[in-house]
Amino acid sequence: MKKNMGSADKIIRVIIAIVIAALYFANVITGTLGVVLLVLAGIFVLTSFISFCPLYVPFGLTTCSMKEKK
Repeated sequence: MKKNMGSADKIIRVIIAIVIAALYFANVITGTLGVVLLVLAGIFVLTSFISFCPLYVPFGLTTCSMKEKK
């Protein structure tokens, strides 16, 4: 599995995940929407840690610079 996420992409995803989690645990977002967004936040964190986004593959996208690819 080749890396296809750059550092800026990973940082943005983690920040979004933190904001979603904070809003969920502060009961700002609740119910089904809250659970769906919390799952999305978990996916953002997971893809950030492995530096690979499966949705980028079909479109041939990459935010990884040439020196970061391994």
